[in-house]
Amino acid sequence: MEIFKTPKINFVGAMKPAFTLSVALLVVCVVTLLLHGGPRLSIDFTGGSVLQVKIAPVPEVGDIRSTLEGRGYEGVQVTEFGSTDEFLITFPLPEDREMATLDAAQVLLNDLREGLSGSEIELRREESVGPKIGSELRTAAMNSVVAALALIVLYITVRFVFRYGIAAIMALVHDVTLTLGVFSLMNFEISLQIIAAFLTIIGYSLNDTIVVFDRIRENMKLRRKESYREVINRSINECLSRTVLTSLTTFFVAAMLYVMGGPVIHDFAFALCFGVVVGTYSSMFIASPILVWWYERRIMDKKRMSFDM
Repeated sequence: MEIFKTPKINFVGAMKPAFTLSVALLVVCVVTLLLHGGPRLSIDFTGGSVLQVKIAPVPEVGDIRSTLEGRGYEGVQVTEFGSTDEFLITFPLPEDREMATLDAAQVLLNDLREGLSGSEIELRREESVGPKIGSELRTAAMNSVVAALALIVLYITVRFVFRYGIAAIMALVHDVTLTLGVFSLMNFEISLQIIAAFLTIIGYSLNDTIVVFDRIRENMKLRRKESYREVINRSINECLSRTVLTSLTTFFVAAMLYVMGGPVIHDFAFALCFGVVVGTYSSMFIASPILVWWYERRIMDKKRMSFDM
């Protein structure tokens, strides 16, 4: 299905503005992460407990937080979850209480019932992770992302050439960094679900990039009289209908998950929505133009060397 009839968009001509925009956004994301002391990690990585409770009559979020802080719970986080009468209470645990995680959650619930003596509190969900397990999960998550990127470089180098692999990795790092920065800016937690979303974004963006790279390789053989920039532009334009249709389909599915899926998967669906948009942008305006920059830089170096000789 072709939704664009012989498009002739100058993607390579927009390389400098696109790079400038991406660098500016990356700087904002990095500054945001530094100001926040890094991304806000969930108890999956830090250790702690999370309780989902239903309280009637409905108190203010500040009242719940002040009640718990008054009883010695430091770093407790209270947010509305779903309906107005349900709350999510997250609190970290010191390392010396790792074996007493479940007891600590029950103690907090009892303290909350005593502090809000006039309210009926119903426990809807309870999750607990020890600090040691959280640290191991954090290491495993980082290793999985690094291993995925390394294997991607190897795969693209074997299928294409090394510079294609570097261009793809730079686009993927761009996508993940922007998504991570937006999560930090909006103060969303990074959990195991979000790591799964990041890996999904990497796979989606890579698939789109490889389709364009494959068309570039074909056109390099068929259109030898055209310049490198013309071949890149032609290849991206030839894949444009496929890229837009695939991206819109994926985005609509992720958006429906965000709207209809409930608060449990809101952050996961949001990461997918944002990642699809950024991944589509990077495959057209980051990955392929990097090949142009690399090629023209190499030509200039060869001319400079021949001139020096």
